[in-house]
Amino acid sequence: MDAGGFPPATLSALIALVRKHTGIAMTERKSVLLERRLRPRVQALNLSSYQAYLDKVEQDRAEVPHFIDLVTTNDTLFFRTPQVWDYVEKEFLPKWWSEHQGQKLKIWSAAASSGEELYSMAILCEEFLESHPGFSYQIHATDISRQILALARDGQYTGRSVERIQSTHPDWVKKYFRPSANGLRVVDALKRNVELAQHNLLTPLKPARQFDLVFLRNVLIYFDQEQQQIILQQARPSMAPHAIMIVGESESISGLNTAYQFDRPMIYRME
Repeated sequence: MDAGGFPPATLSALIALVRKHTGIAMTERKSVLLERRLRPRVQALNLSSYQAYLDKVEQDRAEVPHFIDLVTTNDTLFFRTPQVWDYVEKEFLPKWWSEHQGQKLKIWSAAASSGEELYSMAILCEEFLESHPGFSYQIHATDISRQILALARDGQYTGRSVERIQSTHPDWVKKYFRPSANGLRVVDALKRNVELAQHNLLTPLKPARQFDLVFLRNVLIYFDQEQQQIILQQARPSMAPHAIMIVGESESISGLNTAYQFDRPMIYRME
């Protein structure tokens, strides 16, 4: 097998293949990360080189999902970026409820990763429900990686993933998690209004639906400007006229030609 990194031609072919199957615009600076992620799979398949593995991905459609799982990045925490969750808890939910009583709140976690974001939202919704009888919600969570969706579906977490909520809301940990062999597992009550599905953000969401709140956090940074534009255009039909979109702390879409209006850092409305 190739030693000491990718040959230049192989690295170029790999970057092109990542873009083809995920849309993610990687650079040569990610070569060490990519090599570390691909090496176990190349060895498991008993292939002689990384190029041989890329050839297999191109020739064997069954290998593509494994490739996607290997090259996509998934790093998230419960209640990541506290000001986002303060906004959702103290502003968005009360305002939505005052204007839409009797309706179901529909939320899309569009890059759900291993599920910390969607279950953070579920906790806030469950807390809101306790003081607002009649409130109901549905969370549609998507990701391109089947493997990471399986982790979200399992709902088991440990270490850094849960450190913040353990320190800031130990009462919520006691209420919404149970000890497991490998850490903490979310209670079934957090899963009852959640559905998970595989989805590529560069394609339309099917079936079409209208969401009130869309999380598109910490994913746009992996795409170039052209691809970001496509993702935002594909998301728009899935947003109700009053919908809110939340992006990551290091992301801004104000410079793009989109139909979203800046409200405050990370928060955008439909124009």
